[in-house]
Amino acid sequence: MAGRKKRQQQTRGDEPRDASREQRRASAATAGSARAGSNGGRAGTRRQSPEQRVERYEKAPYPKQHQSKPGIEAEMEPRPKYEAPHYRGSAKLDGKVALITGGDSGIGRAVAVLYAREGADVAIVYLPEEERDAEETREAVEAEGRRCLLIPGDVSDSRFCERAVEQTARELGRLDVLVNNAAYQQHQESIDEISDEQLERTFRTNIFGYFYLARAALRHMKEGSAIVNTGSITGLEGSKQLLDYSATKGAIHAFTKSLAQQVVERGIRVNCVSPGPIWTPLNVADKEAEKVAKHGDSTPMKRAGQPEEVAPAYVFFASNADSSYITGEILTLLGGETRAA
Repeated sequence: MAGRKKRQQQTRGDEPRDASREQRRASAATAGSARAGSNGGRAGTRRQSPEQRVERYEKAPYPKQHQSKPGIEAEMEPRPKYEAPHYRGSAKLDGKVALITGGDSGIGRAVAVLYAREGADVAIVYLPEEERDAEETREAVEAEGRRCLLIPGDVSDSRFCERAVEQTARELGRLDVLVNNAAYQQHQESIDEISDEQLERTFRTNIFGYFYLARAALRHMKEGSAIVNTGSITGLEGSKQLLDYSATKGAIHAFTKSLAQQVVERGIRVNCVSPGPIWTPLNVADKEAEKVAKHGDSTPMKRAGQPEEVAPAYVFFASNADSSYITGEILTLLGGETRAA
């Protein structure tokens, strides 16, 4: 409890500030601005062209590996790519505040970094056991010169969702963008193997949580705000081993279109990004090691996508400079598959 209070104090604008931390943050801001103005990302990547970086993405088979849930990105091999060194920020989200669930790792982390590079302060929601990944995300956001608020908790709890939204608006001053991204999945061979507990956890995390957070966030959102949901190709085509997960993703697609209709007159847009196989902790904490090694090998590109390849779509939907006339859409990112496009 004491450790959590300390973390919260470090992110609050109204708490006494630690001088050494402020100095580190100022240095990070300078470094982040320099990166955004050139290529962005870690040292050494500027010598690569975008094409060379893509060519070096690892293809299946990956090293065999399995983790207990929820999975830690820091322990994955190879590490997911989130830095997007060739993405140049252009102030598309300047002065805005975004709340991202599942923001500690995977797609959520990559989105947090690019939102920061576009000028937004970011709050990320994650499970307490994902603290290690969350701290790395905070460092990456601060390296872009923006604030990052850490909010540990479970999105399946409606009261927590309410608190997370209120804390974001209070400590960062406003709320302009909500990214519903947290997810739970568990492969099962048969419907008989899906317990009541698994069914409820999957639905409470994947669709109840989206509803709770959208309901709370809309009380703070003004004209020009945006909600971006994370769907899945499984919600469009189904998956026989992800029966409950696929059902929630289909629900997210319908939720996106329905909510978009409801709030369009308020000038608020709601869209959905629906990826295929992406290299994230969600999969290494679900699949058997042998199947993890083959993740994404059935796509035309013969590999899983990297989080940094998906994150620009979330910028697109959050930015009024890019998508002011787009709402209620589902964008599929499938590594060459065209069946659901």
